[in-house]
Amino acid sequence: MKKISSKFFLIMPLVVALLLTIAFYMIFIFAPEESTQGAVQRIFYFHVSCAFAMYCGFGLAGIYSVLFLLKRQPHFDHYSHAGASVGFLFCSMVLASGPIWAKPIWGTWWTWDPRLTTTLLIWLIFFACLLLRRFFERDPRGPVYAAVLTLFGVLDIPLIALSVKLWRGVHPAVLGKKSNMPLEMKLTLLATNVTVLVLFFAIFWIRVRLLKLEHKSEMLRFEHQEN
Repeated sequence: MKKISSKFFLIMPLVVALLLTIAFYMIFIFAPEESTQGAVQRIFYFHVSCAFAMYCGFGLAGIYSVLFLLKRQPHFDHYSHAGASVGFLFCSMVLASGPIWAKPIWGTWWTWDPRLTTTLLIWLIFFACLLLRRFFERDPRGPVYAAVLTLFGVLDIPLIALSVKLWRGVHPAVLGKKSNMPLEMKLTLLATNVTVLVLFFAIFWIRVRLLKLEHKSEMLRFEHQEN
């Protein structure tokens, strides 16, 4: 395992750097400029890719929360905690990049559009979840409370995904069967999605490792105090 970890830390930064270079080339050079929105539309590739990473993080957090509540094994909580943390990071990127894209197009930084509102809601829920973990840092009830709140937050994911179809809003349906996006844009979006997802899983894996090390350190400290 130690050899695998060492190789991971050596190889993964190089892989991420290579993928980022390819993604930036495709975003700024390969992909054509959108005719109505202009250059600002290029943030779309980053914005959408971060949204997919957000879904992955919160989805993993939900799956491992269920496993933790059923099995009560710490390593399931570590995966849930890592998914929530990294998902929250990419959710923050979605909420930060969205207004930058929206201002030139909609003429405002923020509007209470259904998709924006439901995304803000899940950000607030997982922010509360991370605060809850910090408040109950050494309390065994903390992971249980966090798992329950995580599952509550995950219920918002379908609302975010379907909000454009369920309610009328200004947020566009980015992807769909009727999409007339040029092939170059589709390939660029695909490359950016792959890049951001690889970055997501790299950060997720590192976060899991750190949480496991923190748990081992806490157990050793507890055993030392007992002796």
